[in-house]
Amino acid sequence: MAASVLKRCVTAAVKVKCFSPSLSARRWLLSAAYTDTKVWEAREKDPQNLAALAKNMDLTYERNLPVSSLTMSRFVDNISSREEIDQAEYYLYKFRHSPNCWYLRDWTVHEWIRQCLKHGAREKALHTLKNKVQYGIFPDDFTFNLLIDSYIKDGDFKSACSVVEEVMLQEAFDLPSTQILSVYALGSYLATRPQLTVSEERALGASLFICGLTQDNTVGLSAQLLGNALLGKVEMSKGIHAVFKGMPVSWNRGYLGRALAIMEGVAAASGDIKLSKDTLDYVNDLLQELSPTSDSDSSGEESADEGDKKEEAVDEDDQAEQAKLPQYASRFKELRAELDSQGKVDSSSFHALVTALAQQNLAAAEKPDLDQYESRVQAWESEKRQLIRREKESRERAELEKRERLAARAAAQQ
Repeated sequence: MAASVLKRCVTAAVKVKCFSPSLSARRWLLSAAYTDTKVWEAREKDPQNLAALAKNMDLTYERNLPVSSLTMSRFVDNISSREEIDQAEYYLYKFRHSPNCWYLRDWTVHEWIRQCLKHGAREKALHTLKNKVQYGIFPDDFTFNLLIDSYIKDGDFKSACSVVEEVMLQEAFDLPSTQILSVYALGSYLATRPQLTVSEERALGASLFICGLTQDNTVGLSAQLLGNALLGKVEMSKGIHAVFKGMPVSWNRGYLGRALAIMEGVAAASGDIKLSKDTLDYVNDLLQELSPTSDSDSSGEESADEGDKKEEAVDEDDQAEQAKLPQYASRFKELRAELDSQGKVDSSSFHALVTALAQQNLAAAEKPDLDQYESRVQAWESEKRQLIRREKESRERAELEKRERLAARAAAQQ
């Protein structure tokens, strides 16, 4: 049923080829300057033998001593093959479960993602990102952009949306470039007509809603409408606890009501802000799917999606919210007619709108990112040099103390 609900939201899959031949020919968005590794590769090198580093870390862990963040950084920095990616994954896990777990350096996380992209192990980058609590992988905006763009380049919009979900969970939509890439990935994924499980609807809805809050335009409001509608569908079918659990979204009931409030706001607003037609069609289909007459049609697919998973408990307040569904459906029809009469329905598809947004605004958003990235790399290198100096001083001090102990022991034996 999810596929039928999305059918009107994805007509841009063909239209976008006419809209932008150049974008169709190359399905990635970031410029070559943004993805260029020159700045990163220009860093001062610290060649290391990975076998020796691995042995040293194993011995350190056997002695129940902490491995330094600098050692972990050196290991990741010296990866030279796909096989070594697997080794690094193991030691990232070990480091995360050690006393030094809080000290994994930002540049190590950035280098880990770059190494995975470089050596054809992008699935490892996504795996450690999705399991960030186990590996400590919390990238910055720039690193997120590189990974999202990599998936967009290959047309793997589902995986791109998986990265966007992590951006949403970390509430890291600070850079305009990240906002644009994220909403483009979300719109492109919808254009593939995906079959969505309840958990996927929840993740996609939250991503659309939170990312949409960053754009005060037709794209942003359409994304918020889609996001609230998807979250409302989960709320209606599984209860409010299934919506906010583990998500940075409101605990208050009434997501479908908030979707309608967006339509009311657009209808009352002055200016040329609109809502896309296929987004409104989507909400209409969703309301029809939730209606009691469609229960018999959707129940089979729902059980197939969720298997034997135990359903979330639906309490009295959830049931009271479900009882509002006919009211929501009636109000939607009124608002839809009002928007049509005011000319506030954009005939362009959501996919076409996010594509236009990317083409018009992404290039301008890149320059401040690149300037900030160069400054960040310099700061990382300065911090790393300080760590190396402190490590050297600590070793020299330990060696001096060892010689003094040996001298004192020899003097005592005389």
